[in-house]
Amino acid sequence: MNIYDRRRAGTILFLIATLIVVGLFLYVSNNLVRDLSTQERERMQIWADATKEIISIGQNQDDPERNATDIEFLLSIIERNHTIPVLLTDDNGTILLHRNFDLPEPPESGDDAYILSEINSRFLYRKLSALKETPNVIHIIISPNNLQHLYYEDSKLLKKLSYYPYIQLLIMLAFIGIVYYAVSSTKRAEQNKVWVGLSKETAHQLGTPISSLMAWVELLPSLGVDKEYVDEMNKDVNRLSTIASRFSKIGSEPTLDAVDLNTIVEKATIYMSSRISSRICLTVSLYSHPLPVKASSPLFEWVMENLIKNAVDAMEGSGSITVTTTAADKKAVIMVSDTGKGINRKNFDTIFHPGFTTKKRGWGLGLTLARRIIEQYHSGRIYVHSSEVGKGTTFAIEIPLTPLQQKD
Repeated sequence: MNIYDRRRAGTILFLIATLIVVGLFLYVSNNLVRDLSTQERERMQIWADATKEIISIGQNQDDPERNATDIEFLLSIIERNHTIPVLLTDDNGTILLHRNFDLPEPPESGDDAYILSEINSRFLYRKLSALKETPNVIHIIISPNNLQHLYYEDSKLLKKLSYYPYIQLLIMLAFIGIVYYAVSSTKRAEQNKVWVGLSKETAHQLGTPISSLMAWVELLPSLGVDKEYVDEMNKDVNRLSTIASRFSKIGSEPTLDAVDLNTIVEKATIYMSSRISSRICLTVSLYSHPLPVKASSPLFEWVMENLIKNAVDAMEGSGSITVTTTAADKKAVIMVSDTGKGINRKNFDTIFHPGFTTKKRGWGLGLTLARRIIEQYHSGRIYVHSSEVGKGTTFAIEIPLTPLQQKD
């Protein structure tokens, strides 16, 4: 398992744990809402039973004194409901009683009182119509020919609690997102420090042997070594010096100069063409007009060389590589195509993650650094344009053309 797979496995475990915690909170909250809803229905059942008993007592006048006491007790039960909105209707749908609805205070007299009464009446009947579509109803059988119906709304407390799980879920998801972002940012910062430190240390370690090699190359002509050999060795020593310089610049903001992208691409491909197998055909097709861009030539050349090296590795000794440049939508575009083994579509983005590699040897940082150079330093984009397993891959690089100098 590579670095990226381990990090992805940790992320999946974190998300699973998060879902379990969120599920537990929702389960507890939903149980709380359900229990409160059951309690309110039980209260309404008692309210309905009290209403039925009051009507029954009113029809039985055998013991007026005891009846008065019972009615007073039953009315106290009804009066204690200050939270649950209630509508009591007869079997014809006429409202007999309403309680705990937020109605305007009526005027004492006059036309305004009549108008307000009509408004309230329409309001209550709209409520009744809505409540008939809910299960919040208790049927009161006074007698076979006398039915009443008690409709009720959920109390304000129950309504608030019913929204609580969703609010809680949003808050938890936001909190988890913030934590995940903070952890990811910390990891990225630590990785960046490691890469920058490793790069600068590599540049530092290369400095001494490169300086020594330069001195020896200067001595070789005096020792009778053929000038052609010395020149080739000098090219490679200078190349090592350039590589060390590139490593030393990682982590620092590079200087971007106005350059022609065609020149950078041509220089990189000429260097690589003499250092790859003769069985690999490297073809370059440059755009017919200059491609003015702001770029760091050493870093951009490194990206091109990295893509060509990856293409060589993908072809395992023989094949063809085609490098083309063009312009589209105010951007300079580079295409690097090979006839190698190709990439699975599911790995189109994964290959740019640190630690991902298909090679037996390698750290899987080449394409990661290439993306960083293109996207962070050059405000561009690098991606897999197309690929087919067994047939080849095309990488694309896009960076903005310099304003006012663009040519179609």
